[in-house]
Amino acid sequence: MSSKDKQDPVYRVVFQQQGEVCEVYARYLYQSDLYGFVELEELIFGDRSPLVVDPGEEKLRATFAGVKRTFIPMHNVYRIDEVESVGTPKVTDSLEPDVKSNISHFPRSFRPPRDEE
Repeated sequence: MSSKDKQDPVYRVVFQQQGEVCEVYARYLYQSDLYGFVELEELIFGDRSPLVVDPGEEKLRATFAGVKRTFIPMHNVYRIDEVESVGTPKVTDSLEPDVKSNISHFPRSFRPPRDEE
C-alpha cells in the first residue's frame, strides 16, 4: 500500500458542553500540553446544502467558526472513535426523556429499623 492510498484518520469525539452532548469530527487529536485537556484541530463539517438545514450542525458550525484549535477537558469527553468517513456533527440534550426513565440511583446508605422497646 502506497502512502497515497493511506488517508489521514478522522476522529469522532463525543463530549458534554453546558448540558448538551456534542458530536464533532476532527482531523487531528492530541493529548494537550495543558494538563487534563484533549486538543482537536481541523474540525470537519459537512457541505452546506440550501435544501436541508440541520439546526444542530448549524449551532456547532457557529460555535466553532474561526476556531483553529479547541481544548476540551478530559472529564467532559464521553468517547473518541477513529472512523473511516465523516458523519454529521450534532448536538443533543444530555438528559433525553427516554434516558431519564432508565436512570435509577443506587441507594447511598441503608439503616436498618431500630427496635424500640
